[in-house]
This record gives sequence, structure tokens and C-alpha cells, in this order.
Amino acid sequence: MSRLARQAFCSMFLPMIVLIAVMPEVRAASEDEVARLEARIKQLEAELNQTKQALQKTKQQKSETENKLAEAEKNIAEAAEDRKARLAEAEQAIEVQPAEIRFGPLRVGGAMRANYAIGDYPETDGASRSFDDGGNFNLDTFRVNLDYADGPYIGKVEYRWYNGYNFLHTGWLGYQFDDKRQLQVGVNRVPFGPGPYGVSQSWFFDQHYYLGLADDMDLGAKYHHEAGNWKWDFAFYLADEGNYIGSSHDSARYSYDVVNESDEGYEERNQFNIRGIYQFSASDIKTDLGVSLQYGELASRGAQDDGDRYAASLHMVNQWGQFKLASQVTYYRFDVDASQPLGTDKLVQMGAYDFPSTAAAEAWIPAVSLSYTLETSQIAWLDYVIPYVEYSSVIKQESRFNDSELATVGAAWGKDNWYIYTDLSASNGNEFIGGDAAFGDRLGANQDDDWQTRFNINFGYYF
Repeated sequence: MSRLARQAFCSMFLPMIVLIAVMPEVRAASEDEVARLEARIKQLEAELNQTKQALQKTKQQKSETENKLAEAEKNIAEAAEDRKARLAEAEQAIEVQPAEIRFGPLRVGGAMRANYAIGDYPETDGASRSFDDGGNFNLDTFRVNLDYADGPYIGKVEYRWYNGYNFLHTGWLGYQFDDKRQLQVGVNRVPFGPGPYGVSQSWFFDQHYYLGLADDMDLGAKYHHEAGNWKWDFAFYLADEGNYIGSSHDSARYSYDVVNESDEGYEERNQFNIRGIYQFSASDIKTDLGVSLQYGELASRGAQDDGDRYAASLHMVNQWGQFKLASQVTYYRFDVDASQPLGTDKLVQMGAYDFPSTAAAEAWIPAVSLSYTLETSQIAWLDYVIPYVEYSSVIKQESRFNDSELATVGAAWGKDNWYIYTDLSASNGNEFIGGDAAFGDRLGANQDDDWQTRFNINFGYYF
């Protein structure tokens, strides 16, 4: 082959030969690269799956954290509302906790109260409560309290002194089974109505008190039991709290009872009480819905037959934030003999604070109170104030009798050991409001049916 031919052959076929020679190596290199890429893709896919799982777990943890946070916020809000409710109850009960004097398990305390009153009262030569005389200021109450607590054994005694008379207010011993069960034996508060003072926040109470159906103290045994949303009280009272030292025959006592002023009247005996209160919440409103039942005998000390008495009440307390609405409606009847010393079966002899009076033997009592608890941490001289407005009435079944109404606007002011009431009250049938109408008849026939007013300030220091 000529030199020219060899050159032409090499030019044509030598690149092909070289390409054929290196193709296996190129193919091997490409397959390795593909394998590496596929391995990398699988690694990235695994990492992506791990990332997705971690992200899903993070989202789940975030959701659980948000749920726990929402539940915690709800619990905090409920705890705050419960604290406000407990504060309002404590303020209503005036359970001031001053500096204590203790002798082992016995705590000694007390209170002194002074009172200013001005209103529709007759003018006298000396200081009187009339508008014309500028009102009257005097000492109201001195009391001593003994509280006993030694393990499950508990007790309470309270004795009060007023101008010209004094009496035992409370005196009982008890056993605290646990935080939901308690027994009291002695002179204790009768379980009737929505709370210790009925619906009222004011110094004057509502008309239930003047008929022995609120803050009534009697001698007997009371058992308290809580179960779920229910609070139950069962009680039996052998007699009323008794008569103490005063000028009346049978009315030197704290709470209103049927009294035997003539020595031939009636006395309270063998009284049964049941009270149930159901607690629930709806739309941030806490509600205590309850029913109270009472039955007792009236033992005759004269020629008349024995009698009896009974009362039934529906009551409700609604707590919305710092607002409290308390309402109650009660029916009561005293079954007495017309031959009793009063000479009628339409009236019953009652008494308290060393003053006897009469009351209608049968009636309905509607009562309502609206209050607001305002904490005043920004005011140095005041811890809280509770403004309120209240109304109650005795609607008598005897058509010849006039009804007896009581309306009060006021406020309770608390600072350390001080508790002060300021009340403006108007009534056409209450023995403590005004003095121009006949005394002793206002809850009975109420013949005058005269609206009278009284402005009152009560200063109380608790120690």
C-alpha cells in the first residue's frame, strides 16, 4: 500500500478504532455515575421522609402544646373566677381574719360596732334619729368570739352585748369528718335559703330575717354533706336558741322566733330542715340552684291547742364575674289557734332584740339582691367595696292585711379589720325603718301602710 493510501486509511478508520477501544471505559464510567446518582437520590428521599416525619411530629407536638396551653388558660380563668366567688362569699359572711389571740386550739376574737342613723323618726328633746335632730350616733354591739379547732373536733361560741340586753348568738361543738362532711350540735344556724344571710348583702337583711327564715339560730344538730355538684344539709332542732338578759319576757335573743311573751302563748319545738343546693356553670355564669324545706311544732303553754309551722323556698345565686344576683321566693304558714293570747289565728307572736312584734300567720316572700364586688388595690385606705340594691316583700294571704315591703340601696366597705355598711332603706312595713308608724304591727296587719326611710352607717371593727 502506498504511503498516500496508508495516510488516507488512518484518517478514516483510526478514530473509529480508538472510539471502539475506549467505549467500555466510558460506558462503565457512566453506569457508575448513574449508580451514584441513584444512591444519592435514595439517600435524599430517605432524608426527605425523615424530615417529613420530624415535621409531622413537630406539628403534633405543637397541637398538643396548644391544647395544653388552652386548657391551662381555661383552668387559670376558672381558678380566678373561683377566687372571686370565694372572696365575695367571704365578704358577704364578714369573716374578717384579724390578728389572732390563740390558746392552743382555741382562737379568741370579737368585734365592736357603732351606728349612725337618721330618718323618719319623731323629734325628741334629746338626741334622736329624726331628720330634724340631725340623726343619732351610738355604740351598737360588742361581741366575743371563741373558735375551737383540734384535728377533726371543732366548735364556735359567740356572745353579744347591746344597750340594755345581751344574748348568746352561737354555741356549738362539732366533728369534721372530711372537707365535705361536718356535724354541728348546739345553737347553730338553721339551713334555710341560699346562704347564711339569705339573699341579702345589707346591714338590714331582707324580710326573710324578720320572720325567722334567714340567719336563724336554734338549738339542735345539723349535718352537712357534699356529693358531686350537690350540697346537702339535714337538721333537727329541739327548740329555739332561748331567751337571755333583757327587759322583755321572751324576746332577748338574736334571731326571730315564735316567742311566749304572755306565758300562755306558743314555743317552738321539734323542727326539721332539709336544704339541697345544686351547683353548675353555663356561659361563664356560676349558679347555685336550691330548695329549702322546714317543718316544726308549736307547743302551747296556754288553753289553746298545739300548732305547727312550715315553710318551703326556692332560691338561686348567679355569679358572673364580680356580679352576684341572688333571688328567693318562699311560702310559709303558722298554724295557730284563734284562742291564743293574740285572739286570732291570722297573727303569730314573734320577737328578737328584746322587742316582741306580730307577723302574718301566712304569706309569700319574694326577695332579690344584686351586688358587685370591686377590689380596690389602687386605693390605699380601701381593700374592696360591694355596692348592692335589694328588694323584698311579705305578701300576706289575709286580705285585710297590708303587704310589707323593704327596699335598700347601699354598699359595704372593707379595709383590714374594718367593715362598714352605708345603707339607705325605705319600707312600708319593717320594724327597723322609721318610727312614726305603730311599732309591733308592721309585719302583721300593717294598718298604717306608711312608707318611711332611714339612712344608716354601721362601723364595725373586728379583732
